[in-house]
Amino acid sequence: MELNGKLAEAFNEQVTLELEASIVYRQLAVDMDALDLPGIAGWFRAQADEEIVHAEKFIAHMVDRSAHPAIGAMHAPNTRATTVIAAFQASLAHEEKVSEAIRNLYRLAQQEGDIDAFPLLNWFVEEQLEEEASVSEIIGRVKLIGEDGNGLLRLDAELGSRQAGEE
Repeated sequence: MELNGKLAEAFNEQVTLELEASIVYRQLAVDMDALDLPGIAGWFRAQADEEIVHAEKFIAHMVDRSAHPAIGAMHAPNTRATTVIAAFQASLAHEEKVSEAIRNLYRLAQQEGDIDAFPLLNWFVEEQLEEEASVSEIIGRVKLIGEDGNGLLRLDAELGSRQAGEE
């Protein structure tokens, strides 16, 4: 089934949102590098890379359905974090924004009767649940650590052990 109309436009918007998410995560990585936390910075860089993969999933789906993907205008992130907790709270806020966009795509696909979009969107619904849970767990741990330098360094080492493609 060819993808066109409102849903194709919405998928293009999602491609742009995923690429913007990558930029937000890159900025948070820079912010954590500035705090001398290379492990946490690396975790954010891995997240940034993952967001590009997400954009590519939408692009591939569109191409497979004879739609022409187009990246929209992107805005520089206004996200800056001077603390670890602020970085992860910004991350969670952005993930919640993306989750709502995915739910809106799902609703639109239902309205349009586009069942071919459901496998992709189901994958993203699950992915977003995992993303929000993961970041929420990190926020909880950062709150427990507080300003304890040893705790932050342990978290930095742990998050820095994440391999590309891992969540």
